[in-house]
Amino acid sequence: MARIKESTIEAVRQGADLVAVVEERTALRKAGSHLTGRCPFHEERTPSFSVNPGKGLYYCFGCGKGGDLFSFVRETHGLDFAGAVEWLAERFRIPLEYEESAPGEDARRRRRLRLFEVLDQAATFYERLLWDSQAGSYARDYLAGRGLGDEICRDFRLGFAPEGGLLTRKAGEKGFTPDELREAGLSRQRGDDYFQRRLLFPLADARGRVVGFQARRLHDDDPLRGKYVNTPESQLFTKGAVVYGLDKAREAIAKEDRACVVEGNTDVIALRQAGFRPVVACMGTALTEAQLRELGRLTKRLWLAFDGDAAGATATLRGMDAAVGQGFDVNVVALPPGVDPADDPHGFEARLAAAKPYALYRTRVEAERGGYQAVSAFLRPLPDSPEKSEAIRWASDRFGMGLQLPSVRAAAETALSPKRIDAETRRERGALAGVVAHPSLVPILAELPAEHFHDEASRAVRAHLVDGAELGGDAVPLFAELDARAETEGIDKQTAEELLLRLAERELRVELVHADLEQTRELQQKLLRVREGLAALDSAGARRE
Repeated sequence: MARIKESTIEAVRQGADLVAVVEERTALRKAGSHLTGRCPFHEERTPSFSVNPGKGLYYCFGCGKGGDLFSFVRETHGLDFAGAVEWLAERFRIPLEYEESAPGEDARRRRRLRLFEVLDQAATFYERLLWDSQAGSYARDYLAGRGLGDEICRDFRLGFAPEGGLLTRKAGEKGFTPDELREAGLSRQRGDDYFQRRLLFPLADARGRVVGFQARRLHDDDPLRGKYVNTPESQLFTKGAVVYGLDKAREAIAKEDRACVVEGNTDVIALRQAGFRPVVACMGTALTEAQLRELGRLTKRLWLAFDGDAAGATATLRGMDAAVGQGFDVNVVALPPGVDPADDPHGFEARLAAAKPYALYRTRVEAERGGYQAVSAFLRPLPDSPEKSEAIRWASDRFGMGLQLPSVRAAAETALSPKRIDAETRRERGALAGVVAHPSLVPILAELPAEHFHDEASRAVRAHLVDGAELGGDAVPLFAELDARAETEGIDKQTAEELLLRLAERELRVELVHADLEQTRELQQKLLRVREGLAALDSAGARRE
């Protein structure tokens, strides 16, 4: 796929308004040179979210989320960088330009846009038939029988496909070609509609664009055998890549830092209707790598709620394993066979509270399938954790003997321990925050080599301030944090300069320990100048007092 031109990215950076984007999620008010409000990434009562409109940065002192315009859209919409740029360009009507592409790339891009257009118009056509036609009455009765109200069904754009070739004919009248309709999965080779006499669920990508449909059978004499039939796979639609309802749930998932994955689309709709928002469906399949990547952009905490038969199936267990392998914290809500989340949506939170951690759940499954040996083989490679200990206790009770497993606690502690910023790193970042607030101190920062900073993100921020290097990776949220801290803590120029000199003093003292005689004289002279600078700052401070 063609790359977006750097000039376009810069045009989006300059032309898009971070404040407008943020205020779609949370209200902001003036606080000095910054704006503040409740964080859109986590629940809080006291506002701790800070936005710098001039620099286009945000940071939350509560949860630590921070970054720029692009990272905000990526976090809140579950998009990659290119998707965030495209979303912003569309939102602020900024023309998109791409690098020179291979022959045919522009034509393929235009073709994709046509397919998105016809699919969106088809969704509108199906919606109208569901709600405004006599033919859609049976589908409306079905939805009412499932306890799904009109408002939630309209929100999810549910529709009804009529018999024959009405959609194909109407789309042709609007200028869409038979090839486009077939490629979008809306018509068959013989010219009639692909979906007929079925209830339709539009399937959307992370940006909310319709990529296909899932159709539910309503009549016993339906010639299609499957209870649910999907759009044929195409350049827009791949079943294993779609997470149903993600476009609507992403804000709640990011804010609550959890996602509940259910099997069916109606489960998602029923739970949303009952007020439970961070819920999506895996399209009736086991979780795929592609679906996990989409979810992983928003959270690493999953609750899987499948009926008892599906939750023990090999494919479903593979999906759980894949989630754990990608670093997700997985909990399993094992429903009784034949029971769906939609059967009791208002009691669903109670079921979540009773969920079993992945280690314990899988241990129980392995005990039923392969006994003691299977349980031992499963638990042995798991890192030490409270969940593993609980699983071992359960297995010991189950088999009437202790499991002899080697401890891997040290490795687990290394992998699971939270990042702790030590005192030296805090000092370094305090100095960098001062330079962010007072750019005139950049020459002093430039005298400190990159090696003086022990943290890679800090070194990247130094390179940005001194050399104008582009920020990327962890340096973007760090820069936003430094900017917010400089404002909140009121770091004045004298304090910032003192922090820089203290850093220089620290490093010179370290270098003196390992220096030879000639280097010692030079380092001592440098150290003397630094201390003279600190003394001058102390005197200036005393005079002001």
